[in-house]
Amino acid sequence: MKNRPKTDNLIVIPIYNEQKHIFNVLREVRKYSSEDLMVINDGSTDESKNIVEEIASCSKIKGKLIVINHLKNEGYGKSLIDGINFARNNNYKYLLTLDCDEQHEPELIPQFFKEIKKEKFDIVSGSRYLSFQKQIDTPPEDRYIINRKITRMINQVTSYGLTDSFCGFKIYRVESLKKLELTEKGYGLPLQLWVQAYKNNLTVKELPVSMIYKDKNRTFGNYLDNPETRLKYYQKIIDNEVKKCLIY
Repeated sequence: MKNRPKTDNLIVIPIYNEQKHIFNVLREVRKYSSEDLMVINDGSTDESKNIVEEIASCSKIKGKLIVINHLKNEGYGKSLIDGINFARNNNYKYLLTLDCDEQHEPELIPQFFKEIKKEKFDIVSGSRYLSFQKQIDTPPEDRYIINRKITRMINQVTSYGLTDSFCGFKIYRVESLKKLELTEKGYGLPLQLWVQAYKNNLTVKELPVSMIYKDKNRTFGNYLDNPETRLKYYQKIIDNEVKKCLIY
């Protein structure tokens, strides 16, 4: 068994071609948290890798900074799975994830840690639709429609009553994550997670986070930029996971 880290908490930030945002995001995270921080570079083709390694080497960001580099782009879900496995294998108690596009507000990090420890939930998940007061920007129409449809599907399968099934700003109890077998390497990973979480009786709470879109033309890459194709991809993940988990 590996020794427990000095902190019980790990923050994981997956990145892919985020050279415009990396430094600002890491600096803001460090304003509000001194926890161990992991950046997972998913085969970026811009300067992201060099920027992260420069920050790590010259200590521009205080505290422990762990860097994982994928040799090629393996997918958003694969980056999160790597972070989850690292947290499980290194005896962290809590794992917080947020994206590196400046759409998540690091000032909320302490609140996420407080909520999961105070009420002993297994997952505390951000929601951009829980509070109208926090909807700073309007989401692209196709993303809004797909989020609504998929969130309804997830709620039909589970009893969670989610309002946002895709938000990447989350905190997990690591011991609870050990019950899951996550394999989805793409953007549909959260859907696999919700179905498996329900099957394993994990408890969930949502926290309101701001609706911020810095780049409404941001690509999903390849064929998933087509909304109909993307919706079918998400639906297939839910259908396959439901069959596998024998929920019905």
